[in-house]
Amino acid sequence: MDAEHQLYIFGPRRLQNELLAQFAEAEAETELSCLCCESQEEIPLLVDIQTRHTSMILLDCEDSGLDDTLRILEALEEPYFRHYLVVLFNVKPSAGVEELALQIGVKGFFYLDDPLERIAKGIQMVFSGELWVSREILSKSYAKSRQGERPLLKKNNPLTDRETEILALISAGAKKRSDRRGTLHQPEYGQNTYLQYI
Repeated sequence: MDAEHQLYIFGPRRLQNELLAQFAEAEAETELSCLCCESQEEIPLLVDIQTRHTSMILLDCEDSGLDDTLRILEALEEPYFRHYLVVLFNVKPSAGVEELALQIGVKGFFYLDDPLERIAKGIQMVFSGELWVSREILSKSYAKSRQGERPLLKKNNPLTDRETEILALISAGAKKRSDRRGTLHQPEYGQNTYLQYI
């Protein structure tokens, strides 16, 4: 019988990877089969839709800085990210690879000092469809992805920019028309027209 999940541990340290594979298989809550790979060619390119997201590539980044890690991720190419859950391990916290890796499609990170139990739990959580990313990294990545975007309210806002400006002044406390007149450089009757449309 085939295992429910397949884990490919990709990296140059054969002994470390074999020990991690044995630990992962022993600690897995579901049936897990592990294979250690030293080259990308050892990882089959899945095309079967039923095996999608039941297989994971655990990529060793211990000797890799940001540029090296990104080069390795680019070498995996898009089809691997579409069919595999990709997780980085032995990540140096100072490498700064997380935000870019999330944008590429990486699902989680295990750091050099993470205990084995955390790695086993993280593998299970990623297989169950969750990201294994700290809140801090996730927040930074989300904030960076939203930079330059106009808020949703602005995109679907039926009001003109001038109507929005008047509404913002009113909500900020400019209750009297005379308070708004100095800021808007517009007479009261013009403001009244905008307020009627709002």
